Amino acid sequence: MSNLEPMLRQGLAELDLALSDAQVAQLLAYLALIQKWTKVYNLTAVRDPAEMLTHHLLDSLAVILPLQRQLAQLPAAGSLRLLDVGSGAGLPGVVMAICCPQITVHCVDTVAKKAAFIQQVAVTLKLPNLRGLHARVESLTDKYQVISSRAFASLADFTSWSAAALAEQGIWMAMKGKHPADEITALPSSVEVFHVEQLDVPGLEAERCIVWMRSSG
Repeated sequence: MSNLEPMLRQGLAELDLALSDAQVAQLLAYLALIQKWTKVYNLTAVRDPAEMLTHHLLDSLAVILPLQRQLAQLPAAGSLRLLDVGSGAGLPGVVMAICCPQITVHCVDTVAKKAAFIQQVAVTLKLPNLRGLHARVESLTDKYQVISSRAFASLADFTSWSAAALAEQGIWMAMKGKHPADEITALPSSVEVFHVEQLDVPGLEAERCIVWMRSSG
């Protein structure tokens, strides 16, 4: 994994993201855990370490600065809580937990082994702000200021399934590839898109964006 560190640090520099050496070490240890568990549990289709770094880590790291900008605008009542829906191997939830230790991150997945993997990551990397939940998002009753997803479902399904978990004045953060104009058009009037943010992922020749939404009710 040591040969990936220069690539990771180069990517962080391109993203203008300043992380401590400890956080860089946690990200590389997380990548190693994905590789180890994927052999048994098939967490991800991407197996090549360098490709994993680009497609998983840097792709998730590209949202950290935009997330921090939005967090700064939220009402700071107590600690901020983020729910990552359909988190799978923990992308981007685990990356957010490592980079933003001040927020509580819950990763929810309907697949038990994926939620168990998140729990294992939290213990191994000593991340007290990270938790894996084995549940359907519709069944959650806790409230979260930010609800995120990465290639999880259509915007309409994502927002309707998780609406009950969104705190008052909370926001949705959907990571998408190309600008999802059709999905935005299909949203109900109760959901307002307030920003579509284009992302540049180092080493990835593909379109990426974040669709930021809130309840207009």
